[in-house]
Amino acid sequence: YVHLSALSSHRQVSSIPIGKTELPNHQEESASRWTYPSPRMFYNAMRRKGWQPKEEDMDVVVAIHNTVNERVWHHILNWEELHKCECGSPKLSRFQGRPKDYSPRARLLNVLGYKLPFDRHDWVVDRCGKEVRYVIDFYNAAPSGPEPVAMHLDVRPALDSFEACYDRLRMFALESLGLGRSFPQEEGVKEPSKH
Repeated sequence: YVHLSALSSHRQVSSIPIGKTELPNHQEESASRWTYPSPRMFYNAMRRKGWQPKEEDMDVVVAIHNTVNERVWHHILNWEELHKCECGSPKLSRFQGRPKDYSPRARLLNVLGYKLPFDRHDWVVDRCGKEVRYVIDFYNAAPSGPEPVAMHLDVRPALDSFEACYDRLRMFALESLGLGRSFPQEEGVKEPSKH
């Protein structure tokens, strides 16, 4: 898809540890942390999916992608603090993009007047041998000031177990009482915008 010399093949190593998984071909077997795609890999993946990316935008696109994934991981670690006694070192086992498979929460917010997320991922975390699925909805937000990108990340355990339901209730209670470890508003990350 792209001239071999046009885009960088340099890949950045993330802060996200690899859990028990069958690694995709683009990850090194001996690696302990996930490695992000290079601008060339990202460009070619976008082309395969039918997008028409501009080569000159790829460095910025990849930088945004990597930053957002790091923020998602920090949100997951916030949730995993609820289980630090049983597992102090959660790891990411796998992830899946599900952009048109809207979560029940996203559909409810849409009924209440919010836009649907532009993307959704499911991340499966290895909590010291136990698999836990997280749902991440990515929303565009109204930009403010000079920020090039504004988005809202809605990261939470999937409601597929009693424990996940209990975690959501505990986090809600802790944050309502001001005792939770909720994140301060991050630069470039805003509340979702209404229609």
